[in-house]
Amino acid sequence: MKHSVKNLSWLLALSLCIGLPAISIAGGHESLEARVSRLESARSGMGSWLDRISLGGHIEVEAEYIREKESGESRTDESDISLAEVELEIDIDFVKHVSGHIVLLWEPGETLDVEEAFIRLDGEDVMPFYLQAGKMFVPFGNYETFFITDPNTLELGETLEAAAVVGYASDLFELSFGIYNGDTKGRHLNSYAASAVYTLPEDAVAGLGLTTGVSWISNIADSEFLSDEADADLRKKVPAASAFAVVTLNDRWTLLAEYLTALNNFDAEYFGDEEDSRLKPKAWNVELGYALTDDLHLAAKYEGGDNLGGLLPKRQFGVAASYDLFKYTTLSLEYLHGTFANRDKYDIVTMQLAFEF
Repeated sequence: MKHSVKNLSWLLALSLCIGLPAISIAGGHESLEARVSRLESARSGMGSWLDRISLGGHIEVEAEYIREKESGESRTDESDISLAEVELEIDIDFVKHVSGHIVLLWEPGETLDVEEAFIRLDGEDVMPFYLQAGKMFVPFGNYETFFITDPNTLELGETLEAAAVVGYASDLFELSFGIYNGDTKGRHLNSYAASAVYTLPEDAVAGLGLTTGVSWISNIADSEFLSDEADADLRKKVPAASAFAVVTLNDRWTLLAEYLTALNNFDAEYFGDEEDSRLKPKAWNVELGYALTDDLHLAAKYEGGDNLGGLLPKRQFGVAASYDLFKYTTLSLEYLHGTFANRDKYDIVTMQLAFEF
């Protein structure tokens, strides 16, 4: 067996790159074959290692036209195109019953951020229980939508915290309970969130799909939106509850419905509101989607809320369409008309090109 100097140089360089001992040219034919076998084994091992890591994410580019009319003011118009969001999702599964999940997110005006990072321990085929610990969205609300723009329910309730969540998951039920130290009140692990979700078996009713659930959180002021909008210190925690349903018919029609409400009042000064003495925010969202073809989806929505302190529209309706241009590539268009409690209103048209992988 003969080997050219070029092939030996390649093997020398490769062995140095992966940290193997240098190949001895004078070592004879058997030594060279053994080392080539070792290189092939190392490459095979690396392939097995990479198989345990999965990558996902998306890139979103948006063009937007906004027409606003404030009460007692003239109308204003503006338009823009922007890189709206970049997300990279990494799932690592090296050991049975143990996995890791990482989400890196960039949005305009923000630096690249670790949005989620947690360790998950689960029973898999042994028992249907799991434990998640790290930075995550706590189990409160559902927030599913057909639209580019997030619904009021998500804006009001989505809560991202460093937490520990225990749960039970089967084909029919998922129950979860989380504990965390909220941003707005408390110096201890004394904030909680819990949810219960039921999924109808696929063969229970022909053509019908149903997922429904309820959830509770001990302090809705910890939500990403409300904690950012606060103008004063929170005097006491404000618990909240949420209920949702997702109904599908013949894999064509889909109804989304969700209702979320605070269970106690906020002090008005928490949001700098001088008109109402106390606020008890609530939000709801109803959407109907239809798959015209496998690639073209249409949707309409009506949503609203009360006691939102001028932070979110009191009533909003909209229509949307999305078309799968290519595999992993979607073009979406939506129109929203929203009105606020103070009679401000807006019309927004958004077009989004999204690449998901």
